[in-house]
Amino acid sequence: MGRIFVCAIYGGYESAATDPETIGSAPNEAKGMVFLRDSIVPELRNRNFEVIAVPDFDNPRISIDWIDKRAKPGDIALGVHADAYAQSQTKGVSTFYIAKNGERKNHAQMLLLAFSSRVPDLHSRGAKPDTSTGTGSLAFCRRLTIPSLLMEIGFKIDSDDRQMIQAYWREIALGIADGLVTWSRDVQVQATSNNHTVPVHLKVNDEPSPERGIAIDGNIYVPIDLADRLGVNLALNPQIRRIRYRGVVYIKAIELRDLNISIVSEIGRTYNIRSQHLFSPDEFDRIMNLGHTTVTHLNEFLIANNPDALEKFPNLADIYIEEAKAEGVNHDLAFAQMCLETRFLTFGGAILPEFNNFASLGNRQTEWANFPNLRLGIRAHIQQLKAYASIDLLVQDCVAPRFELVKRGIAPTMRQLNGRWSADGQYTIKIAAVLRRLYETAGLF
Repeated sequence: MGRIFVCAIYGGYESAATDPETIGSAPNEAKGMVFLRDSIVPELRNRNFEVIAVPDFDNPRISIDWIDKRAKPGDIALGVHADAYAQSQTKGVSTFYIAKNGERKNHAQMLLLAFSSRVPDLHSRGAKPDTSTGTGSLAFCRRLTIPSLLMEIGFKIDSDDRQMIQAYWREIALGIADGLVTWSRDVQVQATSNNHTVPVHLKVNDEPSPERGIAIDGNIYVPIDLADRLGVNLALNPQIRRIRYRGVVYIKAIELRDLNISIVSEIGRTYNIRSQHLFSPDEFDRIMNLGHTTVTHLNEFLIANNPDALEKFPNLADIYIEEAKAEGVNHDLAFAQMCLETRFLTFGGAILPEFNNFASLGNRQTEWANFPNLRLGIRAHIQQLKAYASIDLLVQDCVAPRFELVKRGIAPTMRQLNGRWSADGQYTIKIAAVLRRLYETAGLF
């Protein structure tokens, strides 16, 4: 029987909690997750499972390395996490799995189903690929060699979730333990069926490849030689996982996604590995550029993330394309930034929908800029991007309140906006993640 690693994932370490009142109570995210982990472990041991509580470290990546050094085939790992910054519109519980892995998606659904049987009143947001997160990937799901999932347990800024978690902490621990038992047993069945490593057929840019890839625990690996054919410089990306199998070095295919390489599943265990010629590394995040999506693409992307988005802003996509085209700005990038800043038009922060402020633009007199209508708010966003990215004159009258305060042309690419538009060190990584999701939804990536 394989072992189960349980890890508390949080931003910083605080000493372990001693009672359930701390779970979900701001600002003790660390205490709550440590207490939850320490409640799950004895439940599993009572069922004769070998379970390992991962020690508390200041950095989640240290936890990942600690697990990796001890993991064996047949083991699984779960990270429990509370999103301290989520808005009430996204409250509940969800489980994240590594994208493009159907087996791991099934495991995430197993975990949620068992959990919901114990705690039906805590809303389930479903199993989600890690590409749907703010940064577009989760190290806990991707970096571990053994099957792993990350589960978000409620949101401590939401009073309903907070009270429910405090009241049902015992049921929550039991529900997670139930799910882990089901998941672990399924992994054992797969292992005894000699299905741990299986060959898969590959295509490279739609052409059959003479080399085969391999699937390990549902994750697709491709021969490292394909990286050269796809124009990927692996020397600049040492973090991409490599394994050696039967004398050949393989790399995890999903890790190539951030390098503008897509992996598409086809019929009969065939995977098409494609380089995105539409988006060269220099053009993907260049602000002064053409957009590739249509109004339909943008609207479908909005609806997929917020079904109510078009009710209040029915012409938003049309206007973004029109205003961006007028100034020569990439409307794909601007739209992705808007989605990040407004949480797909759910807002929920200090900026209200009626401000028509879609990019957290500041003002000289007030904290946030306020525009009289939708078009002027979008125009201000586009103009502010142009201020950073270009020295060209504006085509339309200036409505961006801080346009002339920017050193013109200081940030031609999205990456160079880091530390300028937002103090968040991962700001442009998050925009890139939204942009890739947009292109995937549109079938362009």
